[in-house]
Amino acid sequence: MPSFLLKRLLNAAGVMLAVAFLAFLIFRFVGDPVELMLNEQASQAQRDELRVRLGLDKGFVLQFATFVGNALRGDFGISYRNQQDVFTLIAERFPATFELVLVATFLSLAIGIPLGVYTAIKRDSPFAKALQFISVLGVSLPSFALGILFILLFSVTLQWLPAFGRGEVVQIGWWSTGLLTPSGRLALILPGITLSLFQITLVMRLVRAEMLETMRTDFIRFARARGLPSRSVHFSHALRNCLMPVITVTGLQIGNLIAFALVTETVFQWPGMGLLFVQAVTFVDIPVMAAYLIVVSFIFVSLNTAVDLLYAYVDPRLREDAVTGAANAR
Repeated sequence: MPSFLLKRLLNAAGVMLAVAFLAFLIFRFVGDPVELMLNEQASQAQRDELRVRLGLDKGFVLQFATFVGNALRGDFGISYRNQQDVFTLIAERFPATFELVLVATFLSLAIGIPLGVYTAIKRDSPFAKALQFISVLGVSLPSFALGILFILLFSVTLQWLPAFGRGEVVQIGWWSTGLLTPSGRLALILPGITLSLFQITLVMRLVRAEMLETMRTDFIRFARARGLPSRSVHFSHALRNCLMPVITVTGLQIGNLIAFALVTETVFQWPGMGLLFVQAVTFVDIPVMAAYLIVVSFIFVSLNTAVDLLYAYVDPRLREDAVTGAANAR
């Protein structure tokens, strides 16, 4: 297990180093930071002073080493647009994104698992076939189009839910949450549903496929032969053996939700990291763009590494394969 853990950590470090290099290239070659930070009336002496202060007078390798060292300390520089520390900006926006992703993940599991079980057990019923058809639409339709339709229906026409914003929030230390206020909970409904729709269809189809496969196994036939009730066979035996891949996919999809929440956040003007990134692209705010890339990549890598370690803990054969592969490589 220590060798397997070391191998996965080294792989994660290599991926993060590659992402840091890509972010550094964006930081270095997408526009001149000096020109973006100073106005046209700045003198050449002021430009040279700022260039030295930013370390842009150093060599490429030394600049990259400085960039990596600063990133490890959470120092991503100053935002060109807001003139604030980039890490502070992201830390302020992260609770909103995390809250939205948390609600979307909960909805995907709370709705997707029961629907997947139903479409597997009643796969020939008209309602199950209708759910299958709707799931195809859920996978195919873009989230921004669904978000706009929800706004037109529930905010403009029916006026039930707010169309944009986060509502009233409560500060708990540095963390802000809207779950503790009525307006905050109402504001979460539309963007949460919009972000979760693809995830709901993914979980539903995965559970259905796993249930159909499990229902054909020998231990399910044996459970039926013992006279166990259908409810016990379906939920205590079949569903329990289907949850591991569902949990794995859900864990990995959390990273996708954080990364691609920017579309939903833009549609609903949700003040999260995604909206901050879109604004950074609009105003060519390179430090924010680079920091967002590194933070989201770190979340992806951390989740993937955690899933790999969980699999290795559950299935010892993976550890043995890793050790055998390392021995053969030597």
